[in-house]
Amino acid sequence: MNLSYSSLAAALAFFAAIVANPARAQDDIRVRIANSYGLPAWSQVQQLRYTFNVDRGKDRIKRSWLWDVKNNSVTFEGAGKDGQPVKRSYVRSDVKAGSPEIVETDRMFINDEYWLVFPFHLVWDSSAKIEDKGNQALPIGKGTAKHVMVTYPSSGGYTPGDMYELFIGPDNRVLQWAYHRGGPEKPATAFTWEDHQSVGPLTVSMNHHGATPGFRIWFSGVAAKLAGSDKWIATK
Repeated sequence: MNLSYSSLAAALAFFAAIVANPARAQDDIRVRIANSYGLPAWSQVQQLRYTFNVDRGKDRIKRSWLWDVKNNSVTFEGAGKDGQPVKRSYVRSDVKAGSPEIVETDRMFINDEYWLVFPFHLVWDSSAKIEDKGNQALPIGKGTAKHVMVTYPSSGGYTPGDMYELFIGPDNRVLQWAYHRGGPEKPATAFTWEDHQSVGPLTVSMNHHGATPGFRIWFSGVAAKLAGSDKWIATK
């Protein structure tokens, strides 16, 4: 999954433009999708914790994360390359100067975090090109939905040129997506976005079934801690 290193100034400029022109917020597909998942309340979030799970036949992955949003720090718990349990903490601003293990851990964090809060990246990653392609057939099963193409620049991030095809329902939430790693010429991997649940003021999709039978990605143990509170709010 791609990571856009958009500056804070660029993000602030984007929001300033929306404030200056309210009609843009209504018309901009980025904002409509992100808001449907709770982006306006993101500033309330102090910490997020979640476990990213993958079941693909014999291949099974389980990675747990504690993301301190305000301090931009991460704690990872899972299996190392040798299969032994690992617990590792780091500050994301220090990744480039970190060890290879930290760089690899951050790569996994970005992948898993994109699955959890990708709709917010439509606004955060201002360098991504967004195109509304109108209604098109869903990649999995029958039916149609609004097709939104998200294309990242050919440089920057862990996998430059990533492309996401989003299929959006009438509530502005993602029904399915297809991911092209590194560009449109790469085969797409399609998944559903199911079981939307609230975690405090946010909404997340807990289950993703792949086009390939038996391929599933899901979240467990998702909870948020809001600023000024010591209480964890779990999904419901």
